[in-house]
Amino acid sequence: MRYIVIGAGAVGGTIGARLHQGGHEVVLVARGAHYEALKRDGLRLITPESSETLDIPAADGPVPTRDDDVLVLATKSQDTIAALAPWPSDLPVVCAQNGVDNERTVLRRFERVYGMCVWLPAQHLEPGVVAAHGHPYSGMLHVGRYPQGVDELAQRIADDLGKRGLVGRATPDVMRWKHGKLLGNLGNAVEALLGRGAGTAEIAERARAEARTVLDTAGIAYSTTEEELARRGHNVDIRPIDGVTRGGGSSWQSLARGSGSIEADYLNGEIVLLGRLHGVPTPVNEVLRREANRAAVGRRPPGSMSADELLALIEA
Repeated sequence: MRYIVIGAGAVGGTIGARLHQGGHEVVLVARGAHYEALKRDGLRLITPESSETLDIPAADGPVPTRDDDVLVLATKSQDTIAALAPWPSDLPVVCAQNGVDNERTVLRRFERVYGMCVWLPAQHLEPGVVAAHGHPYSGMLHVGRYPQGVDELAQRIADDLGKRGLVGRATPDVMRWKHGKLLGNLGNAVEALLGRGAGTAEIAERARAEARTVLDTAGIAYSTTEEELARRGHNVDIRPIDGVTRGGGSSWQSLARGSGSIEADYLNGEIVLLGRLHGVPTPVNEVLRREANRAAVGRRPPGSMSADELLALIEA
């Protein structure tokens, strides 16, 4: 079985590297300077234990496919449709992404869709380089068939992930875990806008409290922080890496790279959407969604807003 990782950034690059180290055939799909670096020099994976350059085949678009290919989609949610458009719809797709809308979107065109709940603290700020801060494993990945269940392929993917540097779990209720992860990701926009200064935790918790009310009203099940910590245990502790300054999460990195887009529509925006569908006000998440997009379009760096400014917008 060959894994084609579409979006070989922080998450995709780490997953592809670990699968390659586990003896599996992998192709990394990337764009621009990152693709050029991968093609020329290979992927440099830096962890708390080591720094290794891996010679993994790379492409900047679709490659000739095989019957045993699995597409691992690790792009941001706003890029899902464009990223999958050139690929044959008879291949299975694993959505290794934040948010909960990708699987439903992909299912419109692809019959075999798998959700993946990703706990993987990594960053990608330099072409050809991914730093994975998890220890002793780089990440924990729950995999299940969408919308529910575990089949033979889900179990095999989980087993393959667990062969080197990752914890893979085949999970029938993967979307419950992804909704729990969504609650955590609502703080991504706060971190991107404010950095890690005073007031960040308070605003993030207000966004999560608002979201829990929305999910409860909608009757949507979600995993709890306690469940996540129990599953993760000491498998994925965040450790420093010599010579690498750890920045923020995925949204923080989007602003740091000046990418021009951010995932807030599919994180905070998911709660706004559900709130509108079920008649629950969501002012905190709406302000976070809106302001994160403004920062991305304006190519403002992370931490460009103060907590007082953000709170004033929420209260207004």
